[in-house]
Amino acid sequence: MEKSKYAFLLMGSEFTPEKQQAHFETEKRHTYIFTIQNFEQAKEKVLELQREGFGALELCGAFGENRCRELIELTENKIAIGYSVHLPFQDSLFNAFFSG
Repeated sequence: MEKSKYAFLLMGSEFTPEKQQAHFETEKRHTYIFTIQNFEQAKEKVLELQREGFGALELCGAFGENRCRELIELTENKIAIGYSVHLPFQDSLFNAFFSG
């Protein structure tokens, strides 16, 4: 049986995608962490992952719901795509952390 493929995408202009990535393998799954610098790179990466047979993707919170929906449309809803969120009462903590 072929192992399933899952990826988490982190988006930030400070990343160097060629260097900053990780791969974990278990008995049933390949799990990857990929970095990208912007949404245009994300679209290219998601299409690449689709061609490579990835079945599920998780996006960091920087994507938000609208960009998540755009990637779902880009892949014709053939890959499970979600995005990370936090509870609204922690907005000030997240804003302080990511603005600094």
